[in-house]
Amino acid sequence: MATTKREDSAKAAVAEQIGQAVQSTANLLRLMQDSSPAQAQLMKLPKNLLEKASLAKSTGKVLEQLPHVISTLDAYMESSLHSAAQIKTINQLLSNMENTQLKSLFSSYQAQENSMNID
Repeated sequence: MATTKREDSAKAAVAEQIGQAVQSTANLLRLMQDSSPAQAQLMKLPKNLLEKASLAKSTGKVLEQLPHVISTLDAYMESSLHSAAQIKTINQLLSNMENTQLKSLFSSYQAQENSMNID
């Protein structure tokens, strides 16, 4: 539950910072348009940055989901690492079994060869 409160606090802080950044940029653009001699170039910029707020909100929603996505990926990677270790162990066991069977077959073959050479 502490993690959820921390995540909610982080989400709120990010959303607040995004909102402040949008507002500050819009205010700065207005000031520049009012006082700058290069108004022709400034007119090419978005006339009202606040209209972009929905994009900022969407970005905020994506950022809210990131902690969950990261923890899910982390859990998946952890599980994969455990699986890889298990697969390595199984591979070693199969290799040992194969080597044992080959040694047994080779020993049998040698015994047959020796018995044929003695006869």
